[in-house]
Amino acid sequence: MNYENVLLKNEDKVSIITINRPESLNALNAQTIQEISTALDELNTDSSCRVIILTGSGEKSFVAGADIKEFSEFGQEKAEELARNGQNLLFNKIENMSKPVIAAVNGFALGGGLELAMACHIRYASENAKLGLPEVTLGLIPGYGGTQRLPKLVGKGIANEMIFSAKMISAQKAKEIGLVNEVYPIEELLTKTKELANLIAHNSPMAISKAINAVNLSDTDKGFDTEIKYFGELFEMEDKKEGVTAFLEKRKPNF
Repeated sequence: MNYENVLLKNEDKVSIITINRPESLNALNAQTIQEISTALDELNTDSSCRVIILTGSGEKSFVAGADIKEFSEFGQEKAEELARNGQNLLFNKIENMSKPVIAAVNGFALGGGLELAMACHIRYASENAKLGLPEVTLGLIPGYGGTQRLPKLVGKGIANEMIFSAKMISAQKAKEIGLVNEVYPIEELLTKTKELANLIAHNSPMAISKAINAVNLSDTDKGFDTEIKYFGELFEMEDKKEGVTAFLEKRKPNF
């Protein structure tokens, strides 16, 4: 498929989605959200793709936020529809993908941009990255899951501080509080993210898919039972047979 606002590149078992609106610091508008969602659907059914990297074009911005011009005149009904559609079409989809999605946060990740990164399973950031949820400066709150995902990642107190104050934090601070996993110089960010993606891509895709679902339920009363169920189910699958056989034969598994 041809995309206008995203670039899609496949490298062996790793696919890279690049949000490509540099003139607006890669801000999210409705078309861009739809294109990212469509690209994810395409990759989720592509057996050659094991891991997805999501990043922004250039060195200034991952995603600077939502495109405010697009919703500045909305009323309550349209605003609720915007948030609900965005969450269902993209943000929740990322979190529940059967394949890992890694955010390579290259610069600003503000508002919807930080919400997009938080929906990913893993986050690496560049040293120049700035992260924040500035919605209250507009008289709003985050609408794409920010009030729900941020407390789970950093705790309620820090989440409240970030949301109420609207301040931006540095990449290093984001690492200290657990918002991002690692921080690298901008010129190394994508290389380091690919290294992680390639490491993941050589493990069992079926086990990873089950692990994503189990981890997503870790703060619910279904978490432990789901882990037990998936642990048992995997014993009947080819990946487990190959993995155990390879271990006993002292070779690398071929998943």
